[in-house]
Amino acid sequence: MEYGIGDDRLGGAKIGYLDSNIVVRIVDSFSTDYKVRLSTYHSAYIAKSSLVLVGKEANRPVAHNPHLSGNIKVYGDTASDYVAISLDDRYPYRSVQLLDPSRIAVDIFGITSNTNWIIQLQSAKEVRNTWYEQPEDDVLRVYIQLKHAQHWGYSLSYDSTGRKLVMRVRRQPAVLDIRKLRIAIDAGHGGDNAGASGVNSKILEKDYTLLIAEQLRKTLKAAGVKNVYMTRTADTSLSMPERIAMLKAYDPHLLVSIHLNSANSDTVQGTSTYYRYIGFRPLSVAILDRMLTLGLREFGNVGSFNFALSGPTDYPNALVEVAFLSNPEDEKKILKPAFRKAVAQKIYLGIMDWLNQIKSGQ
Repeated sequence: MEYGIGDDRLGGAKIGYLDSNIVVRIVDSFSTDYKVRLSTYHSAYIAKSSLVLVGKEANRPVAHNPHLSGNIKVYGDTASDYVAISLDDRYPYRSVQLLDPSRIAVDIFGITSNTNWIIQLQSAKEVRNTWYEQPEDDVLRVYIQLKHAQHWGYSLSYDSTGRKLVMRVRRQPAVLDIRKLRIAIDAGHGGDNAGASGVNSKILEKDYTLLIAEQLRKTLKAAGVKNVYMTRTADTSLSMPERIAMLKAYDPHLLVSIHLNSANSDTVQGTSTYYRYIGFRPLSVAILDRMLTLGLREFGNVGSFNFALSGPTDYPNALVEVAFLSNPEDEKKILKPAFRKAVAQKIYLGIMDWLNQIKSGQ
């Protein structure tokens, strides 16, 4: 779901992602998007290719005749916590990460509360508390407060009955030891997607992101990290949905995406890191702080970044734009194996700093 019809090279600004088979009301049509009504005061835009027209049934949920929620149950298994919200159908929703204290807020559209009890079992280890409010007549907001300050990720979808919206909340690892984490590395571009090219050398971004990613893998392995996953290890064409599916199957504790930047002006240079969700920002900041010790200029820490691999809420992730291929000074550094090795070391140290910050905050 997108906020409007605005667009850039990464697509429109996104409200979030929906599970399949959710009924929405279409109220307007644009070239590639439908405008859909979520509730009396909320609308969104969804690509026409993502919707199937089913006639008058698409009028559900009706904003002026909201449906009722049921009970909420909070529980855990051996690996995760769960918050199950009982409903009478599949309704559109959005979620947002909140800080101080760390919480997740879920808005369910077209719903009025009839929730008279929230069952919280001791098997839940990461969810500290759950409650709800009714900010609008047809918007139910559920809060999930977390035990730890760091958000470790969550997923949100309907169960097989279609009558429970279930959030799976990832627990903080029992031991914050990098050697015990599952770390995923994405080498940007690849195959038929070459990315940027060097201003003088004409080297391709896809080749050098892979070199840096492989160096990071070696650095992590040398540090004792047993589980390192790379979305590609060769010059392979992979779509963003394919990468996301691969990462979802691997279920990492964190993801680092490696890219090289480019600008229209050859005077623009520096290093930068990117995140989408505020709960994942600390990882991107810790990596940027270490990258700046390489003597690179600061291009900044960029939030609400509309990059596909930053979209999943399942795990902390950070995108690293190492330096600018379009800048002669940065390009010379990228060409040097010693620099690429140093980049991998700084990313590793940034992850270590992030873990130490989490430990100190406990």
